[in-house]
Amino acid sequence: MKNLPLFKAEDLPPRFRYEKLFENLPPLRGLPKATGRPPFSQDAILRALIYKNLRGLPSLTDLVFELENNPVMADVLGFSLGRQAPSKERFSRFLRTSSHPDLQDVRLALVCRLMEEGVIAGKHLALDSCSIMANVKENNLKDPVSDRFDKTRQLPGDPDSRLGALVHYPHAFQTKIAWFWGYRNHILNDAVSELPLHEKTLPANHDEKKQAVPLLREAREALALSPECVIGDANYDTEEILSYIFSEMRAEPVIPRNRRNTPPASFTVKNGVVTCPANLQMPRRGKMTVKGRTYIQYICPIHWRKRYRRQYLLCPAAHPKFLSQKGCNYLVRLTPTVRDQIAYGTQRFKLIYNQRTSVERIFSRLLAISMQRPTVIGLAATQNHCTIAHITVLLVALTAHRLGYEDKIRYVKSFLPNLMLK
Repeated sequence: MKNLPLFKAEDLPPRFRYEKLFENLPPLRGLPKATGRPPFSQDAILRALIYKNLRGLPSLTDLVFELENNPVMADVLGFSLGRQAPSKERFSRFLRTSSHPDLQDVRLALVCRLMEEGVIAGKHLALDSCSIMANVKENNLKDPVSDRFDKTRQLPGDPDSRLGALVHYPHAFQTKIAWFWGYRNHILNDAVSELPLHEKTLPANHDEKKQAVPLLREAREALALSPECVIGDANYDTEEILSYIFSEMRAEPVIPRNRRNTPPASFTVKNGVVTCPANLQMPRRGKMTVKGRTYIQYICPIHWRKRYRRQYLLCPAAHPKFLSQKGCNYLVRLTPTVRDQIAYGTQRFKLIYNQRTSVERIFSRLLAISMQRPTVIGLAATQNHCTIAHITVLLVALTAHRLGYEDKIRYVKSFLPNLMLK
């Protein structure tokens, strides 16, 4: 008698695990019927790319090899048994040509389900962005490139990528800036559940401050958010962002002051008298209005007062602008600022701001599934690549919640391998 296996291939645990995962994935929109070779299911290709993320496969070639040597998993993903798995070019074409709004609809549907089922409250939000390096030789410092940091260039290897800055903090009160070619993934996340709510990918030269208000507005319209506070680092300390959070969202901005927006401590203001770093009284020049905000301007006393000019040849405080710009300048703001309504330094402000680290942990999970190492080039393909990474994180969270593993909604890489039947 022929020996029969104890278990059928389709009954093995990996099949059960991934079936439980993908039954929670919303389908893509129906695509028009194509001509030519019989097309592969777009939903199956999306599932395969999510599988690539979870397995940590570094390239599309590795994904194709995995599917060709694991027909059970290819069947779970939706590819027909007996038919050759999609080629690397098919996956690459999907990333380059798929409608990005369609993938965003899948991501948005997952967020809505997580909110409906109480996993995401959406009361404490946080803003941040992450660098996505393009796969070009300009990012390899070992490769000799003469005009590596010329921001006017259009790289042959990835024409859509742009030059951006990457800030490191190696030690306390130390900042190190590195330059890279690529993109940035801007996100808005729920700080309590540590899950992303909204995301967009743009070339690296787009200032993250200018993306904050559109990101908040889009998420608010799509998800009907009514947050209590919005958290961000000092880079988001701008009048436009703070006013939008206060006035439009009716929320509290928990964003510390940026040192660039803080008057220098070397100037003193007392009883309407402004004293410069050299301890000399500064004369008032008049009022000035910039971007709708009115200031009283105070100027260098040595340059603009004869009695001081006869007494001093150079600035006693050695101010760097004494020779180049006729001395220092100080502005006293008359227009009320939204910063006056923020309780900086209070214990509550500090406790809420500590939740900002949730963004770093979200990026850590996204990077663990290769979001920072795109396998394709171009803005459209990179946007789809990043959105699929977000879909992967949200899909694991929804599956863990529905299976009763509330404490494992953030276990992106380890949840499925350790999932067993209850």
